[in-house]
Amino acid sequence: MADKTDTPLIPPTHAQSIASPINLILIALLAILVYYRFRPKPPPVLAKSPPPIVFRTFTPPALKPYNGENNMPVYLAVNGKVFDVSSGRNFYGPGGPYENFAGRDASRGLACGSFDEDMLTKDLEGPLDDLKGLGVDEWEAMRGWEERFHEKYLVVGKLVAVGDPEASKEDPPPMDEKPNKYEHLDSLPIPTYEEATRPSSSQSYLGPEQVSHDAERQGLLSRPRPPQHNGYEPPAVESARSSLDFLPSSGESSRRSSTEALQREIQQMDMEEPGDPNSRGSRFSKRITSLTHSLSSINLPFRQWLPSGQYMRARIPALPQSWRFKPNWIIVGRIFAIFLVVFIIWLLFISDLFAVRSRRMGSNMFRPEDLRNYIQSHIDANKIRQNLQHVTQYDHIAGTKGNYFLAKWVESSFNQAGLESVGLERFDVYLNYPKPDGRRVAIIDPPNLAWEAKIEEELAYPPEFEAKQTMVFHGHSKTGNVTGPLIYANYGAREDFQKLADHGIDTKGSIALVRYYGTQSDRSLKVKAAEQAGAVGCIIYSDPAEDGFLRGETFPKGRYLPADGVQRGSVTLSSWIVGDVLSPGYASLPGERRRDPITNNPSLVQIPSIPLAWRDAQKLLQALKGHGKKIEDSKAIGGVPDVEWWTGDSGSPTVHLMNDQIEKEREGIYNILGKITGLEQPEKSIIVGNHRDAWCFGGADPGGGTAVMLEVVRIFGELLSAGWRPLRSIEFASWDGEEYNMIGSTEHVEARIEDLRRDGVAYLNVDIAVVGTEFKAEGPIFQSALHRVLERITDPKDDRNRTFRQIWEDNRTTMAGLGSGSDFVAFLDLAGTSSLDMTFDGPPYPYHSCYDNINWMEKFGDPGYHYHKAMAQVWALLILDMADRPIIPLDLNVYAQEVAKYVHELEEYTTAKQAKVDLQPLKEAAQQFKSNAERFEDWGIAWENAISDSGGFESRTLAIERLNHNTRMAEFETNLLDVEGGLPGREQFKHTIFAPQLWNDYAVAYFPGVRDAVEDGEWALAQRQTEKAAERLREASWWLNH
Repeated sequence: MADKTDTPLIPPTHAQSIASPINLILIALLAILVYYRFRPKPPPVLAKSPPPIVFRTFTPPALKPYNGENNMPVYLAVNGKVFDVSSGRNFYGPGGPYENFAGRDASRGLACGSFDEDMLTKDLEGPLDDLKGLGVDEWEAMRGWEERFHEKYLVVGKLVAVGDPEASKEDPPPMDEKPNKYEHLDSLPIPTYEEATRPSSSQSYLGPEQVSHDAERQGLLSRPRPPQHNGYEPPAVESARSSLDFLPSSGESSRRSSTEALQREIQQMDMEEPGDPNSRGSRFSKRITSLTHSLSSINLPFRQWLPSGQYMRARIPALPQSWRFKPNWIIVGRIFAIFLVVFIIWLLFISDLFAVRSRRMGSNMFRPEDLRNYIQSHIDANKIRQNLQHVTQYDHIAGTKGNYFLAKWVESSFNQAGLESVGLERFDVYLNYPKPDGRRVAIIDPPNLAWEAKIEEELAYPPEFEAKQTMVFHGHSKTGNVTGPLIYANYGAREDFQKLADHGIDTKGSIALVRYYGTQSDRSLKVKAAEQAGAVGCIIYSDPAEDGFLRGETFPKGRYLPADGVQRGSVTLSSWIVGDVLSPGYASLPGERRRDPITNNPSLVQIPSIPLAWRDAQKLLQALKGHGKKIEDSKAIGGVPDVEWWTGDSGSPTVHLMNDQIEKEREGIYNILGKITGLEQPEKSIIVGNHRDAWCFGGADPGGGTAVMLEVVRIFGELLSAGWRPLRSIEFASWDGEEYNMIGSTEHVEARIEDLRRDGVAYLNVDIAVVGTEFKAEGPIFQSALHRVLERITDPKDDRNRTFRQIWEDNRTTMAGLGSGSDFVAFLDLAGTSSLDMTFDGPPYPYHSCYDNINWMEKFGDPGYHYHKAMAQVWALLILDMADRPIIPLDLNVYAQEVAKYVHELEEYTTAKQAKVDLQPLKEAAQQFKSNAERFEDWGIAWENAISDSGGFESRTLAIERLNHNTRMAEFETNLLDVEGGLPGREQFKHTIFAPQLWNDYAVAYFPGVRDAVEDGEWALAQRQTEKAAERLREASWWLNH
């Protein structure tokens, strides 16, 4: 056991002081600003105010003379508005580099980033340029320049075509007889600000996809989308941008590069304009002005809701003329601006915005399709292989040095990717380990049959590799030293022991020999059934009919388990208690004093057990010949060669089973955690997990999943380095202690149970990434999102080049509910976080054997790592979908349909059991769920339609409703929990629809409270559980729309 110094320490929070360095710097900056503003200056010489400029309606011929020649002002038009750019005469006027724009419509030239005359309308008497042929990028670029001109130059008119009804308002072109080029014309009305900035009625300038200018300024959509679930894409919030910066870009001659060049030149122009009358201040004031412009360009999330400067100025009351004291409001305004700038800088530091890597560079800076394409194209199979090579170098059982070293390597990988809050999370839990000389299986009577099992596997790696192998044992097995007659009980199911009893074979005091798989897939329940039948010990062997030579070539020539291969594993009763068996319901943190006793613990079997290879089991089976009843049922006959199959009886040879082991009540295990903080709802989390511990080298279980997850982390790290952020937070977790009883993940959940019930959106689990080519997934609420992802990815070895979704549809694959067997259990059944489990499945392989290593993977599991790459693509794309779609893509309609099927299956089960239970309340609740889910999903469709109809604009009210919609969706699963009660007899499990089956841990039990009571024949309890489940389902679905 590690000492206390291993426990991560949390640094104390330091009290903030006014004398902190940052405050002193800011105070000094403020003093400098005040000094420069109030220092003595010579009396100013006031320039003569220019005459007012009249807003006019221009036609192209009327606009052309305003080109700076003959002492005329310089005008140009952008998007239907005419701007006075005379302050930039050196650039736009005669002889300037951009003189082609003077007196002309510059819209197309700015959009395309070109100064050529081809960009200008040739026929001035004809219609205006309708800007056809511009792409989305060009439209975005033009609107960007339009906003920039609005900030810098004055709008003096609008541009209409010759013959337009509004052209009648046009002033005559300026002539020499006009004494003053800025002469005020009383005959023309001065328009309001709204009239001056409103586009002309003759031209909409909305572009080919009809995205309004206001919508673009809100930054909600790069283009309108059809009303579908995948139709809304977060916006680009900065300059026009069609792809990720780090993706391959177009050549130097492309329009995009020209636009960027134009942007750089105009920015340089803005700094160098010598004729700007607003530039008379000192250099220092110019820097302050530049700083305020930069700050004003920051797209703060609340900026759209603040009143504009025009609005505020219009509503500031004027001071009475009779006041003797008439302050210089320009100076007052500048002082206020200085204080505002300093306050904003102080606020940014105090609020720790910089610690999140510039939140303004969020996910809406990138187009979702570009992100998806980048993820798919940058997943690297070779990097996954390198990860697996490292993972499988040495054995790494939970709580051992090997697993701790691996944990530190995973931690460094998280840090290299740039994840936040990376660290080790420690729990002290109950674990057991074998002793080298503490295990024995031997025939001790009669003497002529004396024999002892070898127990251990041969070396899986060559001797020169010098890799230590895990000893053969069962996790959480019972310490014991027992003897008894040998009995063969087929698969070790309760029905198998009942058959022995029906044939008059007494199993009390026996050593039960059973085989893996079959009608009882859970090894712990095989031992429990033997215990209930009166056996004093249990041996579980791997039969070649299930995973050995009868299925095909064995390793190293084939994929199947060789004769000496042994399946290790846990015999914890996970359907009773999950996690640390000594701290059910609360986290076993270091220093936690509450501990349940080991003796008579409901999740621990009470007889010793041990796994064996069929090489050793063969001797035991041969020794049974002539004892008990000869087996005629082919379903009870295994595949071990040279065996005549008998049941054995009380007169069978006596077997000695010893299991002397190391037991640690408080052994340290370590989860590795890392995070990407979301922008819009940072408190909401998508949790991504894979366990790290293995029974030996763990090539497939769980090494492949670990290797894939680290590649997914690397890809998201690259997105982070480019400035991307998701809308919701993503948490990555490498769990420890899963093989014993999903310990690390469960303790983590119990340590933050309220947080997860409130803010956990989804848990995405991959345990065994690849052992075959058949993609499987469980968790029906994710069906629609998963279908979208599978549609993008092609099966690398499919003869017809089908996508995985096409294969699913051809095979009519459906998604079942989740039972047990991996780290999703605590998230779904304890915290009520919607969960998904995925794998590429295949025929049996050396499961939990030391032959499950990288050599097996590269020869038979996934040569070339094609399916590992596919799993990384599926996983990463699904993470992106869950974390970055404006509406969380969980499908409650599909969930409601599946719940109706679950009710029907329960009805069939209760009928078969002749249970006296009325399921009508549950049927009605399922129907209400269906109706409420449809109404709930309709809101999402309506939201998408509203976004599309408004040109991409999402109002504050609609945004708040969307966030509330997401919150209700995320809370639906939590509302299905029976938090105050739990399942009778196993109260740690809270979900009223899903739980592991009591007597088949890996399988799911739908409406487990009802099934458990029916299984025990308690009809009254079954009825109460039916009504409770119906009530939870009714309330959970009601809250969807309230």
